[in-house]
Order: sequence, then structure tokens, then C-alpha cells
Amino acid sequence: MTHPHPSNGSRPGPGATAAGATAAGMSLAGEGGPLAELTRRVLESALEGEMTDHLRRARAGAATAREVPNRRNGYRSKAVTTEAGRVEIAVPRDRWGTFEPKLLGKRRRRLGGVDEMVLSLSAKGLTHHEVIAHLRERYGAQMPGGSIAMIADSVLAGMAAWQNRPLDAVYPVVFIDSVRVAARTAPAAHRTLHLALGVTAEGSRDVLGLWAQDARSAAPYWIRLLTEIRNRGADRVLMVVSDELAGLPQAVNTVWPSAIVHTCLGRLLRLSPAQPGRR
Repeated sequence: MTHPHPSNGSRPGPGATAAGATAAGMSLAGEGGPLAELTRRVLESALEGEMTDHLRRARAGAATAREVPNRRNGYRSKAVTTEAGRVEIAVPRDRWGTFEPKLLGKRRRRLGGVDEMVLSLSAKGLTHHEVIAHLRERYGAQMPGGSIAMIADSVLAGMAAWQNRPLDAVYPVVFIDSVRVAARTAPAAHRTLHLALGVTAEGSRDVLGLWAQDARSAAPYWIRLLTEIRNRGADRVLMVVSDELAGLPQAVNTVWPSAIVHTCLGRLLRLSPAQPGRR
């Protein structure tokens, strides 16, 4: 699929990671991109879990030592560089000022190795046990097992809230494409994720959904995915743009009967009278 802006149109190769993947002709990575937003949500959910665990341990160990129990006390902003680019994280604070996040220490401004977990979580591709394994790798020996399990609960709850959030009623354009991601846990393994990326009436990009590849990628499969998007509030889609994915046009016609389906964005732009240089 061709990007409306200059692009070489290449697909991610065998060594692709989440940061290098493209979807619907748009880069997932980069500051302000869809992957950066998802990374921010996952990291903030993990920090919320850390704070919950910190306050729990503070109550258990120092409840009789102070008249006023420790509690949450707002947030501070911190810029962190990840595979997805630079993201602004809201770090929770506590009343006593004793909370020091283990995932993002005071002077730590760079965090790697979270992109695979972010994409897999977004696509509902990780179990609770697998999330704990990812977090244990990130935290190392800094956190006991019970604390990591509590953080995993917070991360999964945060992603579930994102996956089920209400959507806009109208999307002028929805791009549907595939993202190929290299799994670090198995050097020869690659995963394919399906991405639905909507363009809002204001012109901003919104990740509508991300799903792990299903061998039944035909009309019934796409109908289920598109119906999920519609049931979250996206009642009207004017145009769906994708590669030639088997069964997708039929599914679009079923879920959004008035939507136009295009399988080549480049041809659409060449025919558009609004294209720069055309009269």
C-alpha cells in the first residue's frame, strides 16, 4: 500500500521489530505515533501498579508510625526514550515522597525491550503469566514475585480499558493492514498482527484495534473484528483502505454497507482532483 507522502513502500523484513514496522503506509513508531501512545499506556499502567504495591507495603509496615497514612499525591511528567520514540509519562507521586519507581528510576531516561510486550498486549496476545514473565525481565531482582503480579494486574486492566474504550461515531477513513513483528524470545519467530487505524474527522490518527493473526482471515473473521469496532461506537465509516486481504471487502459491506472499499491508496490519490499538481 502506498503512503500519501513520499515513501519507498517497503514492508518490514525478516529482522523487523515493532519500531520498524509500518501499517497502512504509516509508521507505527516515532514521537506521537500510535505505538508511542500504546507504550505510554502500558508504562503508566505498570507505574500505577508499582504505586499500589508501594502504598500496600507502606500501610503494612508503617501504619502505626504516622498519624496520616501515605496516599497518592498527583503526578509528575517524565520524558522517556523507547523503541517507539520519545514518550511523556505521568509518574505517580505519594504524600510522603518515598515512592521511587523501579521501572523508571530517577535518572533513567531510556527504556528498551518493551515494544514486543506492548504490541502483544494491544492485540490481546499475552496471558497473565506471560505478562509477569515480561515484567520480571524488566524489573529483574528489584521486585518480589507478589509485587510483579500486582503490576501485571494493573497493566492488563489498563490495556483492557484501552481495548474496550468508546470510539468516535464517524471515521472518514479506516486503514486496515498487517504489522510484522520479530519476537525476541525466539530469533526465528515472527508474528503478524492486524491493525485498524482510523482517521478522525479532525484529521488525527486513532488505533481502533490490534489483533493477532488468525488462520481464518476470511469474511467471517473480518466481520467479527469490524463488528467489534462498530459496537464500540464507530457507526459510520466512509472509506476503508487496505491491501487485498481475503474476505475483507465482503465484511466491510456487511458491517458498513455504505462504506467505499479501496485496495490501493496510490491509485485513489492519482485519480483525486485534490492531488497537488492536478487541475
